Amino acid sequence: MQLNYKELDFKCGLEIHQQLETHKLFCKCPSITNTGKVDYTIKRKLRASAGELGKVDVAALYEEQKDKTFIYEVNKDTACLVELDESPPEELNKEALKVALQIALLTSAKVIDEIQVMRKVVVDGSNVSGFQRTALIAVDGTIQTSKGPVKIPTICLEEEAAKKIKRDEKSVTYNLDRLGIPLIEIATDSNIKDPEHAKEVAGLIGMILRSTEKAKRGLGSVRQDVNVSIKGHPRVELKGFQDLKGIPKTVENEIKRQSENLKHKKEIKSEVRKVEPDFSSSFLRPMPTGSRLYPETDIPPVKITKKLLAEIKIPELITERTVNIEKKYSLNSVLAREILKQNIPFDYYAEKYSINPNLIAEILIEIPKELKTRFNIDSKKISGKDFEFVLENLENKSINREAVKDILLDIAQGKHIDLNKYKQEDNKEIETKLKEIIVKNKGASFSALMGEAMKEFKNKVPGKQISELLNKLLK
Repeated sequence: MQLNYKELDFKCGLEIHQQLETHKLFCKCPSITNTGKVDYTIKRKLRASAGELGKVDVAALYEEQKDKTFIYEVNKDTACLVELDESPPEELNKEALKVALQIALLTSAKVIDEIQVMRKVVVDGSNVSGFQRTALIAVDGTIQTSKGPVKIPTICLEEEAAKKIKRDEKSVTYNLDRLGIPLIEIATDSNIKDPEHAKEVAGLIGMILRSTEKAKRGLGSVRQDVNVSIKGHPRVELKGFQDLKGIPKTVENEIKRQSENLKHKKEIKSEVRKVEPDFSSSFLRPMPTGSRLYPETDIPPVKITKKLLAEIKIPELITERTVNIEKKYSLNSVLAREILKQNIPFDYYAEKYSINPNLIAEILIEIPKELKTRFNIDSKKISGKDFEFVLENLENKSINREAVKDILLDIAQGKHIDLNKYKQEDNKEIETKLKEIIVKNKGASFSALMGEAMKEFKNKVPGKQISELLNKLLK
């Protein structure tokens, strides 16, 4: 059925969580995940503690009542006594703080004068201590979208949770590689107009985060949570989106579910729901409250001075960089975006070789994609030196562009490269062989002769050149 989101009084807001490419937030351990190395394990039981106002959070109490035993796998290279809650946290990671301040300035948010780290009670085992450290960095930001401005009420810096490995009826096992990695949390207001708009907003925030060049890449490095409600139904948090494509359908399904709840007058409560692969959702836990927060006394507040803010370099947005690359090299927007997405040093290649920039972009971007699609070739098997080898031989006319694909394929497959195999022939040699083809295939059509010629000169002579010479000889 077609939903009228305005009539439903649709409310929707996002929480974007992005890991940063720095060392951990409260110690010097590196932010390296999925090492697979386990030096030892520890076990814990956690209980819910009261927040600053003396009340116990309902979500924390719900997790405590499961009475789970938590098992933690520890790699000594990526986790220390801070992650194990056996040593006090060190000072706040200054590099991560500067990235958070960049985000604040890019969204025109007001930076807090003094950063106070708080403890947020979390007893599902994802934090060994039973709480997550989080700090409010800035408030009242804004981003511009196709459907009007969307407010950014809060920008926070917090520590990432441990990664869940397995679970059974009595226990949950976590790995501590990920625990403590700096995490930017950006929350929007509830002014998002519809599910497609939610996807757009998530994409824009992701672009801003990547513009800092400190956003981690890869599966699990960024997560989107979506808060949704309609008139008469309390807020529901949809948790665990990995892919922006799934946001519209999942939000639409949630609105239909909420509508059915109201229609059948079911007992409804504010809750957190897990996003499933089929775009549905399932109950995860009650909605947490403000009762789970209390000050972190082990970390002194960090004052944000005018001098510190003046030192923060505001990065150029990826969208602006894309436009600049398009204009500078006369590239289309798709190639320009891919250059930035893949972090290709395109200026280096374009300045070193007097080859058309569009051809350079095709070699660096489109050909590896084609090799992946047709031959399942991992692009990582082609190094920067390999690309330079091809471009150098293309520039000095040892090979032509038709040979590039086969050379890169041979390189990726570990084959020996003999340039004689791809060496261009001069016009006299080409004409001689074309004459032989014409005689051998007397009376054949032009297209048939072209087919035979292309087989003969595979990757040595451009098709256009063969066509022109063949036409000349036939006349």
